[in-house]
Amino acid sequence: MSHRFPHLEAKKSKEDADVVVSSVSDSNEGDEDARYGSTSAAHRSLEGYHINLIAFGGAIGTAIFIYIGSGLTQAGPLSLLIGYTWWVAVIYCVAMCQMELIAFWPTDCAFSRNAGRYIDEAAGFALGWNFWANEVALVAFEVTSFTVVLEYWSSTLKVNVAVYISIVLAVYFVLNIWSTRYFGNAEFAFAIGKILLITGLLCFTFIAMLGGNPIHDRFGFRYWRDPGVMTTPYPDHPHGVGLFEGFLAAVTNAAFTIAVVAGEARNPRKSMPAAFRKTIYRLVVFFIGGALAVGVLVPYNSANLLNAIGSGAPGAAKSPYVIAMNRLKVKALPSIVNALILSSIFSAGNAYYFGGSRALAQLARDGHAPKIFALRNRNGVPWVAVIVSCLLSLLSYCQVSSSAQVAITWLSGIVTACQLLNWVMFAFTWIKWNWAIKAQGIDRATLPATSIIMPYGAWFAFISGVFVLLMQGYYVFLKGGWNVDNFIFSYLAPIVFVALFIGWKLIKRTTWYRSSDVDLVSFINDPSFDDYVYEDEERGKFGKAVHVTLSKLF
Repeated sequence: MSHRFPHLEAKKSKEDADVVVSSVSDSNEGDEDARYGSTSAAHRSLEGYHINLIAFGGAIGTAIFIYIGSGLTQAGPLSLLIGYTWWVAVIYCVAMCQMELIAFWPTDCAFSRNAGRYIDEAAGFALGWNFWANEVALVAFEVTSFTVVLEYWSSTLKVNVAVYISIVLAVYFVLNIWSTRYFGNAEFAFAIGKILLITGLLCFTFIAMLGGNPIHDRFGFRYWRDPGVMTTPYPDHPHGVGLFEGFLAAVTNAAFTIAVVAGEARNPRKSMPAAFRKTIYRLVVFFIGGALAVGVLVPYNSANLLNAIGSGAPGAAKSPYVIAMNRLKVKALPSIVNALILSSIFSAGNAYYFGGSRALAQLARDGHAPKIFALRNRNGVPWVAVIVSCLLSLLSYCQVSSSAQVAITWLSGIVTACQLLNWVMFAFTWIKWNWAIKAQGIDRATLPATSIIMPYGAWFAFISGVFVLLMQGYYVFLKGGWNVDNFIFSYLAPIVFVALFIGWKLIKRTTWYRSSDVDLVSFINDPSFDDYVYEDEERGKFGKAVHVTLSKLF
C-alpha cells in the first residue's frame, strides 16, 4: 500500500510534484530542496527478508558473547540484568524514533540526514562524520576481535596475525565493492547463524542449570546467593556508592554491546517499519536473555573469568559461556562456540564496513565531503567510499605492533562514546521533528508508522543517553583516577561533535530551524519510497521459488 500525505499535497512545489523515480543524488547544486530526494532509488536491492534478518541478527558480534563478562565482574548478575534491561528500553525507544522518521522519509543514512533536515544542517554534518567514524572504528574493533578469537586455537595455528587481518579485509572488500546483493545475501546467512548461536547458548544455560551437564551439577541460581547479586568495581568506596558504580559499569557495558538499512531497501516504507517493530524481540531475547544467562552460569568473582580478562586470554577463553562449559566438563562444545562466535564477529564487521562506506558516500552527496566519494558503479555501489573505508580499516594492523587487548580497549572506548552520541542525537532529532509536525498541523494518525510509546519514549532515550554519555568516564575524575587516554576515549567524540557543529555553522552560516520553518514537504511523497516497481528482475524458476519462500518465512 502506498502511503501519501494529503495534507502536504497542496503545499508541494512544482519541482517536488514533478519528481521522478530516477535518483536526484548528484543534482544538488542550484536546488536547495534536491538534497532531500532519494539518493538510492535506482539502486535499492535489499529485499524485505534481507532487512528483517539483518535487523534481527543486527550487529551481534564479540561483545554479547565475550565482553559481557567484564560487565558481570564489575557489577554482579542483578546489576548486569537491570543495566541491560534499562539500556534495552533505551535502544527500543531509539528504534521507534527511527521507525517513525524513516517511514515518514525513508532516506539514506537516517542519522545525519534527519538531523540536518529537522535540527540544523550543521547538526547533520557533525553527526554524519561521527556516525562514519563510529562505523570505521567498529570495523577495526571487530577485525581485531576476530584475530583474538582465532588465537583460541593458537597451538595449532602458527600464522602471523597480519595474514588473518589481510584475509578478512579482502573478503569485506569483495562483498561490498560490486553489488549490495552480495552484502545482503552474506549478512542474511550470517544472521541465521547468529540466531542459532545465541538460541543454542540460552538453551544450554537452561539445561545446564537444571543438572543437564556431564557432572550433574544442578546449580540453578546458586551464584546469585553466593557470592551475591551485586558488586562494585571500586571495593574501597562506600557500599551504596559502590553498588551504583557497579550498576553504571553494567549500563556502560550494555551501551557498548547493544547496537541497532533504509537507503538500500526496496519499498522501504513497508519493509523498514516491519523490521523496527521486531526489534523488541531481538533485544529481549538476545541481550536481556544473555545478561541473565551469564549471571546464572558464572559467579562475578570467578577466578577463571577474572584471570582470563586480566591476562587477555584469547578468543572464547574469556567468554562466560565457555568458562561454564569447561567447569561442567562439556567436551567439544567450546570449540564449536568459538567457531560460531568467529562467524558472528566477521558478520558484524561486514555490516559496519557496509554502513561506513554508505555514510561516507552520503556525506559526499550532501556536500559534506569531497564529491568523489559519492561516485557509484553500475550497480549503485559507492566504490570510492568502499575503497576509502577499506584503507581506513587498515587501522586493524595496529595490533601487529602492540597488544590486541590495548587496541580493543582503545576502540571500545571510542565506539561507546560515538554510539551514545548517535542515539542521543537521533532521539533529539525525533523530538524536533515532532515539534515541527505539531506546529504545522499534521495529525499523527496520517503518518505511515507510529509507536504508542511516543513522545515519552524519545524523551526517555534522550535523557538516559545524555546521562550515560556524561557518566561513562566519570572514574577519571575520582581521586587518583586521572588518565589522559581514558578521558580522551570517553569524551573525545562529544567534544569533536561540538567543534564540527560550531565550525560548519560559522563557515556555512546554517540555520537552527524553528518548528514552523522545518521542511516537511520536499520529496516526502517521492514514489521511490513505496511504489517503485522494478522491471529488471531476471530470476530463473529456482530463484523465484527461493525468493517467494524467503519472503514468506521472513
